[in-house]
Amino acid sequence: MNLKDKPEEACGVFGVYAPREDVARLTYFGLHALQHRGQESAGIAVGDGKSIFVVKDMGLVPQVFDERSLAGLKGRVALGHVRYSTTGSTRWENAQPVHKTFDSGTLALAHNGNLINSKYLKEMLQRNGSHFNSTSDTEVIADLIASFVGDGSIEKAIIQTMSLLEGAYAVALITEKELYAFRDSHGIRPLCIGKLKNNYIVSSETCGLDIVGAQFVEEVGPGELVIINGKGMKKRRILEPKPALCIFEFIYFARPDSQLLGQNLYACRKKMGNYLADEAPVKADMVIGVPDSGVPAAIGFAERSGIPYGEGLIKNRYVGRTFIQPSQTIREVGIRMKLNPLASTIKGKKIVVVDDSIVRGNTTKKIIGLLREAGAKEVHVRVSSPPYKYPCFYGIDTATVSDLIASKNSIEKIRKRIKADSIHYLSLESLVKSTGCAESKFCHACLSGKYPIKIPQELKVSKLMLEKSVK
Repeated sequence: MNLKDKPEEACGVFGVYAPREDVARLTYFGLHALQHRGQESAGIAVGDGKSIFVVKDMGLVPQVFDERSLAGLKGRVALGHVRYSTTGSTRWENAQPVHKTFDSGTLALAHNGNLINSKYLKEMLQRNGSHFNSTSDTEVIADLIASFVGDGSIEKAIIQTMSLLEGAYAVALITEKELYAFRDSHGIRPLCIGKLKNNYIVSSETCGLDIVGAQFVEEVGPGELVIINGKGMKKRRILEPKPALCIFEFIYFARPDSQLLGQNLYACRKKMGNYLADEAPVKADMVIGVPDSGVPAAIGFAERSGIPYGEGLIKNRYVGRTFIQPSQTIREVGIRMKLNPLASTIKGKKIVVVDDSIVRGNTTKKIIGLLREAGAKEVHVRVSSPPYKYPCFYGIDTATVSDLIASKNSIEKIRKRIKADSIHYLSLESLVKSTGCAESKFCHACLSGKYPIKIPQELKVSKLMLEKSVK
């Protein structure tokens, strides 16, 4: 059971160019700040001017790295990555950064996103003699660049590669001496630039800059290539920008203390709660949020409705991934490992429970059950995003339409299935208004079915076939 019952995002990327700093340690702390974007593997690559060294393994950042491993990573440029698998299975070979050698040097590459033409590109490379160690599309990007370098430059090879890639990608790459960063023309996955003294950092989110004391400079633009070396920073627009940032970065993926498109995400999520209260008022005694991601919207709902906000669910923050197989008895109450209701504040009250999204509905149903067991008189569910109806092809792990409770169920059927007294999803119009940005800036395909990049027929068919096999 997925206790979070949330869409899972692909990866976190962090790169440092700082010749006189401890680049590995800076990267380690940056990955700590980005840990929420991936908990399956972590890796750091360091270039010392002559060669690149890589340390990576399965597990969380502090499980993979210690003082000894960091002490052995000395250099002028570094690249880090935390991973949640979408394309490619969960195994060591798919951990990043990916390391590639070519005639004139080496590179290490880290990627956040999902290519929709990776199968075609991989087959093309294999026909030309390439061999792959992993099943991830990240190695496809790295191999393409390495094959294009020849006697030319990395910059030209990246430009050639960008012209072939289709889908979502936010990439950071290092050679022995330089740092590069580039995004797809839609900018579906985030990537930003920061400055630390006279040095530069790239990070999936601004919270990665904050933790190392770097100042935010700007976002890597959609279709843009950034080159950072001893001469400073250079930017080039390679692809025509067609902005379509994943709107789930605003709803859930990014940390609330990060900024995107000039907006503070905590403030945006509070506004989502404000608009929820406007759209679906209810008579209740207390508003609670599903920790941690539902809390800002719950505070916003309470603020606008005048209903007191309170702690109703206590989260155990020391529960991570576990590979211990529980017994049936333990499995049935497994959600209590992460969430426990505060019965003394819930008993006899009408509760509004606010969450950021519902994907499969299993966990929401269990949370409502816990609240009723704790004595809640009524449980009203408010969701700070529209119904999640359509699969994502750009790096979010929702395999088939059959996984999505809202794809084939009316709102009333969902209410009955999760056993809530009422339920309301925020409208897309109010969601966009909460971001402070124009709707044209976003990809909201999972909510609206409007995909900014045309999906190859074979991908659509494969998802439909997988759905039929599930049935």
